[in-house]
Amino acid sequence: MSTQHDAAPRSLSEVAAFQKNLIPVNIPEIYALNPMLLSIASDENIRKGVIAFRDCLLSLLDRLISDGHLYAKPSSKGDYPLLGYISNLLLDTGYYGKLAESGDSLLITELPSCTASIDGNGKKKSPLIPVSGQIECLRLLTRCGFVFAGIDLDAKKPDISQCSAVSYPSNPHLLTGLKAMAVAELELRTTRRYSNDNNLLRCDYRMLKAEASDMSDVLKDFLYPLPEKTQEFALKLHRRYTDKGLTCINTRLGIISFAYVYTGNSRRAMSERDIYAKRVWEFSYSIKNGYCLFVRAKKTDKYADIIEKFPAFLQEKIAQGYGCYKKLGRERCQVDCQGIGLPLDDSILDISGDIETWLDNEMPGALRK
Repeated sequence: MSTQHDAAPRSLSEVAAFQKNLIPVNIPEIYALNPMLLSIASDENIRKGVIAFRDCLLSLLDRLISDGHLYAKPSSKGDYPLLGYISNLLLDTGYYGKLAESGDSLLITELPSCTASIDGNGKKKSPLIPVSGQIECLRLLTRCGFVFAGIDLDAKKPDISQCSAVSYPSNPHLLTGLKAMAVAELELRTTRRYSNDNNLLRCDYRMLKAEASDMSDVLKDFLYPLPEKTQEFALKLHRRYTDKGLTCINTRLGIISFAYVYTGNSRRAMSERDIYAKRVWEFSYSIKNGYCLFVRAKKTDKYADIIEKFPAFLQEKIAQGYGCYKKLGRERCQVDCQGIGLPLDDSILDISGDIETWLDNEMPGALRK
């Protein structure tokens, strides 16, 4: 899994650490579920199952963070497909598996991602997860507590087609949570799926909810790994500019982003990508840059006298501008087309007032107060 603009990470451990930060630490004990999910199990069992699944994912990622080098090498594309394989296998297991009456196993009749198929032209298509990837997944998930009935993992090439049931003995509730998450991902999701946009491995419980989550709550989960005062500053910016009339959208178009956009009075239906293209600034998280604040400054010539009062290093950042390095006459692309970037950590607190002034002056004229 790689992000759209990022250079290849140095290790699978880095990818796992990145992924772990996307998993919500604080999942509420009670929230209303989409009614269609209640045909799977009671709302209480589903919520317990989601927390059990979250805890399992954290354990799996901790294992990869400490021992990632033992499990996989990068593909020819420079990314690590193992997490994608695991996601697809868990998605198949949850969606196509049937919960046993006892609730302690998922009965398996098909795992499409692990099976070759025939396309419309009669051509054989390889399975989405190659055999080597299937074996890696089975062995890793087994070490994390899953049991795949009917498969001999001591065999040189275990045959996943022989799997008759999947269980998780240490906490069977996980299977109910996995089932609900998989159904929600494939039947309730309203946004397009991207290769690195993985609700299942993020344990995004919000897709199970009857009502959409408040964006500030989603942002709080996103900011959780950061120092407390940095979180407070980011939330303050969020409130300040949504109160001024900007719309906040949570996107995963190659990066994880909370983008702030002025949509005006446009009545034209716009895609997520169209809206994102109009962003004024954003909070972003990627493997390459970590947590950052990016500003797409376009009006600096109109408030040059104000910029002169900023700290020297911020003046220099603004003067450099942003955009394609080739167009800026620099040696090679450094993927700085996202905006003028500042690390989102405690170092940003010293210029918090300057940032507010800067963003205020980049606001659309109708909202500049």
